[in-house]
Amino acid sequence: MTSQQELIKILRDAYSGERAAAYAYRGHWKSLRDASERTRIRQIEDEEWQHRRDVGAMLAAMNSAPVRFKELKMLLIGRGIGFLCHVIGWFLPMYFAGRLEGGNVVEYETAAAWAAGAGLTHFESGLREMAAREKEHEVYFFSVIANHRLLPLMQSIFGWGEAGKVNSPIP
Repeated sequence: MTSQQELIKILRDAYSGERAAAYAYRGHWKSLRDASERTRIRQIEDEEWQHRRDVGAMLAAMNSAPVRFKELKMLLIGRGIGFLCHVIGWFLPMYFAGRLEGGNVVEYETAAAWAAGAGLTHFESGLREMAAREKEHEVYFFSVIANHRLLPLMQSIFGWGEAGKVNSPIP
């Protein structure tokens, strides 16, 4: 595959993934009691919708479009996770949101590299900005759970949440 084909593949995943994330965050912030957490996670939801618009514009500029099946799948996943946030308590949504955001950093950095390889430098800078924003999200989620008693257990099972990795700058 060419660099542009690889970029399209990852952007299609990111576009649909942002949909799932935004709907999950909508349920997440609505499930919270703490006003500052509600405000911040609502802002993160808005930023995910903006990323989706930006990624959609990149796909359109390359005469590409999202995958319909993946769109439906991610809609259902996002809505389902949003609902579960009302049921499973505070810690797990915070932990998994941070873990998800860490993956998004890698996804956007990888996309930026493919954009550079395809000579699409105007996409590269936007993708790096999105990666930086996702890193901010990741650090936020870690900061709110850093002292939670379940964090060491979750780190041993899922591996995300080591302070040195979370707080390190984007490579």
